[in-house]
Amino acid sequence: MVDQANGQIICTAHGKGREHDFRIFKKSKVRFKENIECLGDKAYQGIQKLHGNSRIPKKKPRKGKLSYHEKKSNQELAKIRVLGEHVNRKLKVFKILSLTYRNRRKRFSLRFNLIAALYNYELHLAQVQSS
Repeated sequence: MVDQANGQIICTAHGKGREHDFRIFKKSKVRFKENIECLGDKAYQGIQKLHGNSRIPKKKPRKGKLSYHEKKSNQELAKIRVLGEHVNRKLKVFKILSLTYRNRRKRFSLRFNLIAALYNYELHLAQVQSS
């Protein structure tokens, strides 16, 4: 999870092997306060059942098309969500996250959290230097 205001990583979760993002989210038992807006991609269909204040893009109906307003709404949501995708890209610079993990699985969460902390620290230094 990424804070949209400053781009910091708030929370991390991962699964064993190949596992769907939404399933990992449900297993993590992380819940948001009602006033926090959750922005997800199309993979998070059904998140409204867990959190009422969430937004996901509208999927194209089978053998149908999206209306002009639905496409514009999806584009606006994508412009907001792009920050989270940029954070994913910056984390995958660390090859441990972009390639197959070949070490002990017990240590993966520790290493992932350390990488997230390094990212947050680097972001903090950049903000301090710019002000």
